[in-house]
Amino acid sequence: MKMSDIAAALGATAQGADLEITRLSEPASAGPDDLALASNPKYAEALGQGQARAALLWGDADWQALGLEAAICVGRPRYAMSSVTALYDAQWRAGLGVHPTALIPAGFDGAVGAYSVIAENAQIGPDAVIGSHVSIGPGVIIGDGATIKDGVRISHGVTIGARVVIQPGAVIGGDGFSFVTPEPSAAEAARSTLGEAGGEAQAWARIHSVGGVEIGDDVEVGANSSIDRGTIRATRVGSGTKIDSLVQVGHNAEIGEHCLLCAQAGVAGSSVIGNHCVLGGQSGVSDNLSVGDRVVLGGASVVMANVPAGRVMLGYPATQMKQQIESYKALRRLPRDLASLKKAVSKLSGSD
Repeated sequence: MKMSDIAAALGATAQGADLEITRLSEPASAGPDDLALASNPKYAEALGQGQARAALLWGDADWQALGLEAAICVGRPRYAMSSVTALYDAQWRAGLGVHPTALIPAGFDGAVGAYSVIAENAQIGPDAVIGSHVSIGPGVIIGDGATIKDGVRISHGVTIGARVVIQPGAVIGGDGFSFVTPEPSAAEAARSTLGEAGGEAQAWARIHSVGGVEIGDDVEVGANSSIDRGTIRATRVGSGTKIDSLVQVGHNAEIGEHCLLCAQAGVAGSSVIGNHCVLGGQSGVSDNLSVGDRVVLGGASVVMANVPAGRVMLGYPATQMKQQIESYKALRRLPRDLASLKKAVSKLSGSD
């Protein structure tokens, strides 16, 4: 693509518009036909280590002083990267077809890789790309422009919106982890007494998952993540939400719109997450809780009580970030404070 083509996709103007770009690159490793992504002056310092003639830069960058022949300068380069990378990522779709080993329903309009199986009554919108070794179960509905990558498993009765992206190895619609004992179990006793297990040893009986999974438009699910189907009602993920790799969403959980769930985050069964929330890496939400809109959970935080809208939470158990930081500072000061108290008590004892 020419620089002018890339700039047009960004709604920007290119300097050196006729220069042709083969691929994207980091500044230090860029070749003469690459577009170096230098979103701030710190990254631009590395341009001299490569051979870049063109770069994506910040709004008031002096591109000529950086020794470039062409540039696109935008107010928020990192946001512009979402459009630039989309241009080049789309190229891998070109020329894909249906592999002869794939088993697909009649009238399917899309590309399918080797050894994939799509149930006869599954409905998949146009322009779908299905990778290899994918299984899509009976009654599944997927909207237009889906990208389902290698090894994904989508179980029966799952509904997914348009432009969904599901990364390799993800499992959508597996049974929820829901078991019960004839009499209250040791875990139930421990929860009610806050410490005493009690109860007799018993066998666990499965509560079957007859609900489904409902996923909105423009959702992404990362590699090896799992979204369990609901027990009676569906587990839900709102439109625009992005789920990282190795994330677990439990049965009956509801995730709002435009949320970010980072790697190894977990949402236990029947909890409700509001809109525009961020769950940092390794964070967790216990079962049957409510987390309000615009909540941010710092990495490794564990929510064990309802969280009002707009809170920033940190720690285990999670508390407001400011409170958690103050507690941490006080804990670090404790040895010094204790030493001072010991000295004071020792002096008082000596004076007696």
